Amino acid sequence: MARLALLSVSNKTGLVDLARSLVEEFGFDLISSGGTAKVIKDAGLPVTKVSDYTGSPEILGGRVKTLHPRIHGGILARRDVASDITDLENNQIRPLDLVVVNLYPFEETIAKPGVTLPEAVEQIDIGGPAMLRAASKNFAHLTVLCNPTQYDEYLQELRQHGGEASLEFRQKSALQGFLHTSSYDSAIASYLSGIQSLPDTYTLFGKQLQSLRYGENPHQTAAWYQTGNTSTGWTAATKLQGKELSYNNLVDLEAARAIIAEFTDTPAATVIKHTNPCGVALGNTLAEAYQKAFNADSVSAFGGIVALNQPIDAATAVELTKTFLECVVAPGCDEEAKGIIAAKSKLRVLTLADLGTGPKQTVKAIAGGFLTQAADDLVSDSSQWQVVTDRKPTDDELTELLFAWKVCKHVKSNAIVVSGDRTTLGVGAGQMNRVGSVKIALEQAGEKAKGGFLASDGFFPFDDSVRTAASAGITAIVQPGGSLRDADSIKAANELGLVMVLTGTRHFLH
Repeated sequence: MARLALLSVSNKTGLVDLARSLVEEFGFDLISSGGTAKVIKDAGLPVTKVSDYTGSPEILGGRVKTLHPRIHGGILARRDVASDITDLENNQIRPLDLVVVNLYPFEETIAKPGVTLPEAVEQIDIGGPAMLRAASKNFAHLTVLCNPTQYDEYLQELRQHGGEASLEFRQKSALQGFLHTSSYDSAIASYLSGIQSLPDTYTLFGKQLQSLRYGENPHQTAAWYQTGNTSTGWTAATKLQGKELSYNNLVDLEAARAIIAEFTDTPAATVIKHTNPCGVALGNTLAEAYQKAFNADSVSAFGGIVALNQPIDAATAVELTKTFLECVVAPGCDEEAKGIIAAKSKLRVLTLADLGTGPKQTVKAIAGGFLTQAADDLVSDSSQWQVVTDRKPTDDELTELLFAWKVCKHVKSNAIVVSGDRTTLGVGAGQMNRVGSVKIALEQAGEKAKGGFLASDGFFPFDDSVRTAASAGITAIVQPGGSLRDADSIKAANELGLVMVLTGTRHFLH
């Protein structure tokens, strides 16, 4: 009797070529469900519909098709167990040698804008995962394929081993089957968990995209994983040139993406080192924005990561090639710019059309578990801020304070940003006390601090930072407020003629 293969796929890439090889080269009989059967039949190949094989029609609008003893008996039967063979014979069930299944496009569905919960629920596959799990469990006796990329390798296995797939290949394919269903269930659980703010069970599943040379340091192993099956985030980026991305590159690129996502209407650039911005600026052109960001701290910018919110043009490309940089990312890059940048062959240049969409949650490992929180994606709205000093900010001053505040949100706490002309002048990051961060930012700004603006990610516990800022020439301060000693800071600001506004929201970043 001819061997039997079951084909039931949502992704029909390579389906006809596989089916033709199975039938014409290896003599398989094919059974298949609805849409898959139609594609095979339209290609002129013989196929039996699952409903004809089982004697049971598809019901519930297609929700029940393959959930039948003739299907699962054929998948799960052990060829070396006599009672299993007897059961097959008594119930007129043919053993399956090959199961080819991939699942409804759940992740693609939920990625569509405006998708409703009922629409998402209808893309939760039931029969497919059941067949995949059953076939993967019984890899000792059959082969399961869940991805079109496996088809050619399977056919080569048959050619090299007299029409049979090796046990090693079957076991490897079974692992892919379990990973596929695990990833699928994880995506569903994550989606439904998103309806709850903090679910009782948090699932995290990733597929390794590539092994990285090492982690933060050479003695640490590292790898890059993609969550889900859809190509989003950095997996959707195109690398135009340069060396392979490292662990540190990717961490810094994400920090750069998060900052540049704050600015959409005006050409903007940021230069990152060790996840902190050493320069962020807006400009009339992209080249001007980059020049200002680079010059904000040209010493730290050496070997930095650059993110731009507009496609790279020739003028910007010329500026980018004037110093050593590790990576550049932008929404695009025109042909002339590509030619200019090519002179720096080791520079990693990426394009990512969507630099604005980041993760919805952050996850941090701790001993014995992990922590998760909603991403800090609150949109800053200066119209909601409270002016608490006698002197009120002008519209232009308020705009400058908003710029400094947006940048400060992405600086490691304790964080202080000094700015002027929509450009960072000094950044104080990661200090154990706020006064230390203020001094670092002001020292970096130097004489440019005169007439400048200062943002603090957390409140001032005392008025010392306000007085230090004023002595350096700062004219306006934005901070969250909320300290028991807010009145002292406000009093100092009034005495010194400063503007102070309170956002009511802090942005700690650890």
